Amino acid sequence: MDLNKVISDHLARGEKGALATITEKVGAAPGDEGARMFVTSEGRVYGTIGGGLLEAGVWRAAIDAIATGRHRMLRFRMDGKGVGDEDMVCGGSVSLFIEPIDERQGELYDAIRNVIKRDAKGLIVTRYTDSTLSKSLLHSDGTVAGDPLDHTVVARLSVHAERPVLEDGLIAVPILTRSRLYIFGAGHVSQYISRIADMTHFDVTVIDDRADYCNEVRFPEAKEVIVEAFDTVFEHLPFYGSDYVVIVTRGHKHDALVLGHVLKRPTRYLGMIGSTRKTKMIFSHLKAKGFDERLLTQVYAPIGLDIGSETPQEIAVSIVAELIKVRREPEARREPSAARPDGPEGRSHHSPDHHKILFG
Repeated sequence: MDLNKVISDHLARGEKGALATITEKVGAAPGDEGARMFVTSEGRVYGTIGGGLLEAGVWRAAIDAIATGRHRMLRFRMDGKGVGDEDMVCGGSVSLFIEPIDERQGELYDAIRNVIKRDAKGLIVTRYTDSTLSKSLLHSDGTVAGDPLDHTVVARLSVHAERPVLEDGLIAVPILTRSRLYIFGAGHVSQYISRIADMTHFDVTVIDDRADYCNEVRFPEAKEVIVEAFDTVFEHLPFYGSDYVVIVTRGHKHDALVLGHVLKRPTRYLGMIGSTRKTKMIFSHLKAKGFDERLLTQVYAPIGLDIGSETPQEIAVSIVAELIKVRREPEARREPSAARPDGPEGRSHHSPDHHKILFG
């Protein structure tokens, strides 16, 4: 769910609401800094700031902000003394900014929606004092929509930031495009990967040369399904270095072919399903064709986090979990395949019969 789109849709219908943003979190507390929740004038809630009593208290404050048109800062302390205490018992504290959203921001959220449609980047900048409130959109080219921004503010904000900028009197929330995920192979595991990846904010493209497998009926959530031979589809697939690639084709020959093509292109993540024996076989084949071993060590193989998965659903969970792990740790060192042990007997992270599970 894109909260900016939700807000834009409500404003287009002439409806009001209030937006709550966590600006500070100290100690153990629900929700992360930058988490947002939108409350409509009818009391419906979109997004989350952690749930429970915190959201209940913020919901009441949001309804009040809608009625009065006034913004405010709130601080919640989670210092209840026991399980039977009606107060929150996490032990930390959370500060939130609550602002009314109405027709005055209609054009601004239209501009935000256009940024999202173009898969562009930007920052939604909110500045406030006790008595004033302004809201702006800082485009990636430095231009500003909505309320004017001082050039000093523009100069120190990065529109390429992936985390919110939270300062006293200023909240800057990045517009992040959904991560592009290419799934090569349209078998049973691919169906579950596609579903879970879509739910976790990936734009999914499924590629296979079999129309009876690769179609919108089997992959209704995918942004695109492409029926084409694996050796020709790369002629028109864009790669920008931020792309995620999962190779789960129906056979070793196709896996090796796809892996060879992807290794020539920049990616954020590249994983291939299969046992340790199969991985070594494919790597040896590619090294014999001249591929640098340093490139091969960047391949996540065996693919997925080791959770002992066996069924297609479990395998898909382990794979998407690894995608999320990589996305959440942009500066973390990627573990090369040689440093990803499979246990004392060299087992795969998945059932040794996973191809049988995938393709029958």
